[in-house]
Formats: sequence, structure tokens, C-alpha cells
Amino acid sequence: MFHFYTWHLLVPSTFPFPFIFYGANRTDICQGELGDCWLLAAIACLTLNEKLLYRVIPPDQSFTENYAGIFHFQFWRYGEWVDVIVDDQIPTNKNQLVFTKSFRKNEFWSALLEKAYAKLHGSYEALKGGNTLEAMEDFTGGVTEFFELSEAPKELFMIMKKAMQRGSLMGCSIDVTSEMESRTDQGLIRGHAYSIIALEECDENGKDTKIRLIRLRNPWGFVLWKGPCSKEWSTISIADRENLKKQTIEQSEFWMSFNDFKRNFTKLEICNLTPDTLQGDERLSWTVSVNQGRWVRGSSAGGCRNFPDTFWTNPQYRLQLFEQDDDSEDGEVLCTVVVALMQKGRRMQRNQGARYLTIGFSIYEVLNMMRGENQHLQKDFFLYTASKAKCKTYINLREVTERFRLPPGEYVIIPSTFEPHQDGEFILRVFSEKSKEEETEEEKQFRAIYKQIAGDDMQVCANELKTIMKNVLSKHNEIKTEGFSLETCRSMIALMDTDGTGKLNLQEFKHLWKKIKQWQVIFKRYDKNKSCSISSFEMRNAVNDAGFHLNKQLYDIIAMRYADEHLNIDFDSYICCFVRLEGMFRAFNAFDKDGDGIIKLNVLEVTWFECLLKNGQINQCLNHDLQFISAELSSN
Repeated sequence: MFHFYTWHLLVPSTFPFPFIFYGANRTDICQGELGDCWLLAAIACLTLNEKLLYRVIPPDQSFTENYAGIFHFQFWRYGEWVDVIVDDQIPTNKNQLVFTKSFRKNEFWSALLEKAYAKLHGSYEALKGGNTLEAMEDFTGGVTEFFELSEAPKELFMIMKKAMQRGSLMGCSIDVTSEMESRTDQGLIRGHAYSIIALEECDENGKDTKIRLIRLRNPWGFVLWKGPCSKEWSTISIADRENLKKQTIEQSEFWMSFNDFKRNFTKLEICNLTPDTLQGDERLSWTVSVNQGRWVRGSSAGGCRNFPDTFWTNPQYRLQLFEQDDDSEDGEVLCTVVVALMQKGRRMQRNQGARYLTIGFSIYEVLNMMRGENQHLQKDFFLYTASKAKCKTYINLREVTERFRLPPGEYVIIPSTFEPHQDGEFILRVFSEKSKEEETEEEKQFRAIYKQIAGDDMQVCANELKTIMKNVLSKHNEIKTEGFSLETCRSMIALMDTDGTGKLNLQEFKHLWKKIKQWQVIFKRYDKNKSCSISSFEMRNAVNDAGFHLNKQLYDIIAMRYADEHLNIDFDSYICCFVRLEGMFRAFNAFDKDGDGIIKLNVLEVTWFECLLKNGQINQCLNHDLQFISAELSSN
């Protein structure tokens, strides 16, 4: 049975009690009775980078000064950094720490960090068994890559070296056979997580070649590796060998040749840092785009390509690649990109029976005729188009990540569960080694206003969108309007909300603003007296110019619905009408498989149309058009 004791009851009062004693290092992390070596391997990597460490463990904490019996830690949680506060009571048995501990009797930061991480996931029990990548991501907000060393790319050492230069965290392990954490003949532990501390290239005796070496750490605090005994190690110059030994600061660390590493270990895990993890230019980091989304049973949970009737209904995200790699081989023009699909909240719900869904993704190149358009690709596209790239396998892990090298162009990423009709939330991140195009002044204004109103999650509801639109429009003298009504903003979200969150992220807002600017050009064309309104008679031409071709009945309905008593339509009403027309045409085109302007709906699809009407995605006054369509269907 465990007891929770406050730290000062565990050591003599004569001991000093700094929160972190002489700086946090890898010797402060020794595994206890909890099966969370995966977490401890990640913490050991964290101590190698002071900026990362103090992002997770804010340094302004002490056992003495302003001490209140609580400590706070910060973790990355699905796109945002969250604070976790814990008290100073730690699980003990017979006056000894039960779980993570330091070799110093008066140092408790690692035990408190473990407690905070357990709180983040609901319990200590939730930390039993896991993947080092999960903890690395939660400490950095980075993106993880997973390599089977038996199938590793030939440039693996350079990939790892570049990752180390970026400040990335790395770990490795050996697949279990029949018994968890059993030893190999070389003294390594199967199913156990090791931290990767360093990579070196040393001169080979008497040759103009380099020997590649790697330094590892065992979270248990001692080493069982029976090497180094390889031919490579014996050929290193004595000076280099002594230098490497000096770098090994504790008995839990050891060097081995890179070839030995690939022969003895089976899995490599790399957590690449994102721009929001580190500040400053001393490290090379990735550029990243983030998309929040969900799979909804019966709507957007279409399953994998094995289910062609529903696969196309999955969420879709556009990707544009323009800048080629600097180190392309054989003159190939290719762009490196890492795609990471992460499912949300499943570990915390494990005590409720939740398990990780089996997830994956595919990437398709967008045809020239479809480029620049943000329309949802239809069933026929996927029936007759092969994927350009895809994850190696669908798997039931928290995150699936793959690195690709693709030709410049425009692509669409389709994240999905393996089976259709499975509810779940996810976050899709796309990382590029090349910097993005510089933001325009307008885009910088968008980002500043968006962050101020939306907060860190960068998503807005209708009320927040109304405020943002008012701020944005106030900076555009050519549009003299007070902003948009709440009704219009709700219609905008219904139109542009591609990930099903009921909110707009910054990328969706940019697409919306692009539409509004296109429609504004048409509006100015007919606003001859610059009164920020157009005649209801001119509205017919404006609608045609925007590409909407309606029957006479609908033109009459638009005039009755949107014109004021002077038969004028102001900018807010004009945009509201266009947004709803866009939504109606988009919904209709989704079912117009052969493009002949006629659709056939089954009972479920008619119900879907009715839901659109109730949710405001198709204007109430356009019910007549739906009735007209229904009449066309019944006559066929």
C-alpha cells in the first residue's frame, strides 16, 4: 500500500532543498515501480536542452522562497500549452519514493514532473505502458517520426544528425519477443526505452574515412551493454576514444558504433521541434500548419480506401509545396514534408474502455483544373485517381507520422480511421523544412487580430468572427460598413467550416476573406454612387457575375428577402446572400455526380438536406429552390 508524504518528511531537515539541485540532468531520473520507462526516456532527453526543460518546468519555483506547497508544469496538449498544478505530496512506501526518483535524496523535481504528467492523463495507472514519442510531443509540441531500423533509409545517420542540430529529442528500443524487458545476449533490454544523447563521426586509424558512433542512456541508471567490442570501435584513434569517454558523464550512458546500433535496436523515435517550442535563431526548426478536425459517424467518418462509397466524405486538407530541398540528389526537384495525424483524448479515457482508433492518411495530387479551389473532392475523383503518397500502415497508436519527398505542386490530405463510422477527434499537422512565403501585411494583421480575439487555439465562433470582421473591415477604406450581422457570420462559419468544429480557424478565415474580396469587387462595380448598397435590380447582374445562374423565381425571392424599403441591398445583406448561395450550390454539386444539373436523393440524403436547412447552411428563402429540385426529381 502506498502513502503520500510531503517532501520534507522524507529527508533530514539539515539538507538543502533547492527545487533543482545544480541544474537538471539525466542522473535525476531513475525509474521506480511504475512501468513508465517510455516517459523517463523522454525526460532524460529533455534535460539536454535547457530551453525545452524550462518550458515544461518553469524555473521560478522553489521549496523555500514564496513556497506554497504547490508546483506547476506546462505540457503541449493538442495544439496549445496547458498549465498543470500539483501539490508536493509524493507516493511512498516505507518512507521511500515508489515511482520516479533522483539519486540525490533531497531532489524531487522529476517525481513532481511525473505526478503532473499523471494528472494530465487522469492517473498514474494511465502511464503504464506507452510510447516515448507521446511524452516527447507533450514536452515540446513537436512532431514525431518512427523508423523501423531494419527498413531505415540509407541517409538515416544524416537525418538523425540534422535532428540533433535542430534540438530534436530521440529515443530507441528493441522489440519484445516472449517476455517483456528480457535481456539480449549483448545485455540490452527488450521492450525498454533508451534515450539517444549524441552522435559523433571520428577519424579511422590510418584511413581517410570516418567512423560513426552513437551515445545512449538507460533510464534504469546502470548499463548492461557488453560492448563496445565491434571492429569499428577498435579502429578509432586513441585521442578520439578518450574524448568520447570524457563525454560519458554517468554510468547509465554508453557509446556504440552506428552499425552496432542498427544491428541491435529495432525502433528509432525522433521528435522534431516546431517553431513555437524554441525562440531564437540558434537552432533550425520546422515550419508547421495545424488543422483541428473530427470524424463524425454518418457524416465525415468515411473509413479508408477500402470503403469507396464513404471514403470521400472524410475531412480534406489542401497542401501546397513550392520550395524544393537544398540537398536533392540526382538533380531531382523534390520537397520534404512530414505529415502527422494525432487522435485526441484516448489515453485519458482508457479507464472508460476507450482504445486508440486505427488511423492513417492518404495524399492525392490535385489536378490542374482543381488547383486553387477549396472545394470538397467528390467520390469519382478518388475512384479514378491513385494516391500520390500514404502512410505505410493504418495503426492504433496516438499518432501516425510519415516523411515524404514530393514534387512541387498542390495536394490534398485525407485523414481517416481504418473502419468507417467511428467517432473521434484529431489534429493534423504538416511540417516543412523549408520556410513559408513571407506573410503580407494584410495576413500579419489577420494573425494579430485573430490571436487577440481567438486566443491560443486560433479558432473563433460566430460572435468572435463578428468582432474580427469589424476590426478587419475598419482597416479597409474601400468597404464602408459597420461590419457583418451575427446571422451573416453564422452563415460564413457554416460555409467555411471544413473540419466540422463549428468554428473557423485562421486558414479557413483566409479562404473566407479571399471570397469576400472577390465578391466585393463585383459589389463595387454596381455601387455607382458609393453608398455601400446596390439596387435590387442590379443584384441580378451581380449574382450572374459571381457565377450563380438562377431561375426567375429565385431572383424574385432574393429581392424580397434582402432589399430594404428603398429596394437597395447593403453590403452585409449582399455578402449574406452570396455566402448562402455558395453553400446551396456546394451542397447540390456534392450530389450532382455526372454534372448534368439533376440530382437523385435517397431518404437519408433528403434528411441531410433538411439538416442543412435547419442549421442555416442554406437560406430559408431558398427552400423554394429545394422544392423546385424535388419537383424535378419526382418528375424523373
